[in-house]
Amino acid sequence: MRKLLVIILATGGLALVATCLAVMVWAVMVTPVHTTAPPEALAGRLDQRGGSLQKTFPPPVLRPDNPMSPERVELGRLLYFDPILSQHRDISCATCHHPDLGFSDGRDRAMGQGGQGLGHDRQGGEALRRNAPTVWNTAYNMRQFWDGRAADLEDQAKGPILTAQEMGADGNEVAARVSAIPDYAQRFDQAFGGQHGSAVNLDTITKAIAAFERTLVSRNAPYDRYVAGDINALTPAQRRGLNLFRSVKTRCFECHGPPTFANPDFKVIGVPDMPGAAPDLGRGEIVPGSNFQRAFKVPSLRNVALSAPYMHNGAFKTLDEVIEFYAKGGGNGLGQALPNLDDKIRPFRLTPQEQADLVAFLYALTDESALPEIPAEVPSGLPVVPRLENPARALVKIMNVGRQAPDGTTGTRPAGAQTITVRPGEAIQAAIDRAWPGDTIEVLPGTYRESLSVDLAHITLRGITQDGRRPVLEGENWRADGVLAAGNGFTIEGFDIRHYTTNGVAAEGVDGVTMRDLNIEQTGLYGVYPVESQHILVEQVHVTGVRDAGIYVGQSRDIVVQDCEVYGNVTGIEIENSVNALVSNNVVHENSGGILVFLLPHNPSKVGHHTRVVGNRVVNNNLENFADKNAIVHNVPPGTGVLIMAADNTEVTQNEITGNNSVGVAVISLTNIFPKDMLFDVDPTPDENFVHGNTFSRNGGNPAGMVRAAGMPGADLLWDGSGWTNTWEERQASQFPPFLPGRGWPDAVRKTISQLLQVIRERL
Repeated sequence: MRKLLVIILATGGLALVATCLAVMVWAVMVTPVHTTAPPEALAGRLDQRGGSLQKTFPPPVLRPDNPMSPERVELGRLLYFDPILSQHRDISCATCHHPDLGFSDGRDRAMGQGGQGLGHDRQGGEALRRNAPTVWNTAYNMRQFWDGRAADLEDQAKGPILTAQEMGADGNEVAARVSAIPDYAQRFDQAFGGQHGSAVNLDTITKAIAAFERTLVSRNAPYDRYVAGDINALTPAQRRGLNLFRSVKTRCFECHGPPTFANPDFKVIGVPDMPGAAPDLGRGEIVPGSNFQRAFKVPSLRNVALSAPYMHNGAFKTLDEVIEFYAKGGGNGLGQALPNLDDKIRPFRLTPQEQADLVAFLYALTDESALPEIPAEVPSGLPVVPRLENPARALVKIMNVGRQAPDGTTGTRPAGAQTITVRPGEAIQAAIDRAWPGDTIEVLPGTYRESLSVDLAHITLRGITQDGRRPVLEGENWRADGVLAAGNGFTIEGFDIRHYTTNGVAAEGVDGVTMRDLNIEQTGLYGVYPVESQHILVEQVHVTGVRDAGIYVGQSRDIVVQDCEVYGNVTGIEIENSVNALVSNNVVHENSGGILVFLLPHNPSKVGHHTRVVGNRVVNNNLENFADKNAIVHNVPPGTGVLIMAADNTEVTQNEITGNNSVGVAVISLTNIFPKDMLFDVDPTPDENFVHGNTFSRNGGNPAGMVRAAGMPGADLLWDGSGWTNTWEERQASQFPPFLPGRGWPDAVRKTISQLLQVIRERL
């Protein structure tokens, strides 16, 4: 790129002038202005989240033209169980989505016309391509079907009715049948305001079914009672399983987040095709782009114990098989070598007890309190599906017995906060398990070989220093997490934490996080890892020896990272898909990359803006990148000082940035990292970032191979031309390209420069 740019600048002449003028006019006319308030569709769930494990259910996905009413719900219930909607009057919605089978059918792949029987006993027909997904909590799905081809429940309901391989009916014929039944005609008139059956058509039929399906909400499981304050609602095994589910070791929560335990995104995990079946490309058959090839909807785990088998093709019969699949690293662990496997799918190890605990927790997501009654008869007079035995229900009763307090009652909070002291030889986790919200646990100096889980609110873990000695959390290179927190108002301070395999301290979904005065060494992926949280303070934290980010804050808001030292990591400090962060007065040195401000696709938060990087020392970040090869951070070139990728409104000022061999500060688009045909669910372009008033020296002297391969030189400042609203005010810094727009430059000039650079890059 540099060579081509030099040629263009050196050529001169009328052709160049004419080209520049044409591009200038074109740029002014067509270049969009990216604002800091992204469209609603990109805003994600960031503003709706944050608040311990007890998170509010999002609003159901509703159609404005289909308001809920008791008449529509009851009509939809009857239609759901009535075979009259199928071509041969032998299949109803409940045939493949039976309430006694977790609103699935017990088969690996659903069966449409020609099959006899119900559930896994259904035989004789041709199996469809995919498993029948549960209808529980589909009201919260952003799109329907495994591949997301239906926008909502109304749209989804039409699919099976009209598809030849499923119910195989004609819409007009079905409407005529239904309207000919007086009871239905009257019910449609009451529900939709017609007269003499005039309201009956395929549109109102599917609206009624959708209204009924929106009442199928599971939200009162033992898990829900636990996070609402009944600390005895889960068994000890389920509580341990919850902590595993939330851990960065398994990363289950990153795709199956509470309260829905689903995700609006489509993920590539690498489930193998069934023997003899043609490759199923999932979302990639609906939307182009390499990132959607073999991507499927992330289903809800609500009532998952009742709806075996699992995955889009029913490849796994049990929850144990599902966990083993993920533990191997998904499809790549089975030898598939998928280039677009989701970044969060990485191998992990579980002991037999840990696996049993994780399965036990999944049973704690079972709640059938909204289970509808199967009608004894329907207006058509056709046979209705009978009740079915589901052996999983008996196991649910065994698993979900809960536990009792010593007095035989459920727990209630005693008056007044207490301080619990832990001495060497005692277990910190035992003290946590005795604690109540608001308590402080003080730990005396000593070595404590355990992993800690905190899921109550307003708990403080405080290490006590005596004679210069501090308490040490020791992972012995096999424990996953040092500390895992999910309670609001969590504070940890005064510990040394070392030798864990996943991270030092993690907090998920917490409102109010303080991580202070911690020395963290060799803790796997991350040193500290607050995610999907808000009101975060990380200060006086020292991290070294982790293979991702020393200090990572993601999908969060209202963040302060200050007075920390990070060195010897792949990256020092990373702010990802977050809002309103201050990174101040930190020393970031001898990492592969110093400070990263990213907006990445396919995360719960779809926004990343308003980060200030102020007064830091970013020095000699030239360490060879030793991140996992499938991790996005593996793409960070060694020798990177500050890297802004796709984030908006980042201010970088008053920093000392020196000795970084590739670049001091880089501002780039996602399109430089991901495949050209990838479709993003976030704005890939960095906008309105401002780099000014920093001190630079000795940056860019020996750029990494990946930087040279991109045709770019080393420099203090680097820009790929994306986002014409980005500006620089750095008079003494080396720059590439040699003209970085300042704040006082006319918009037309800034647009032209941006457009020229992008045209050159695209041609190369």
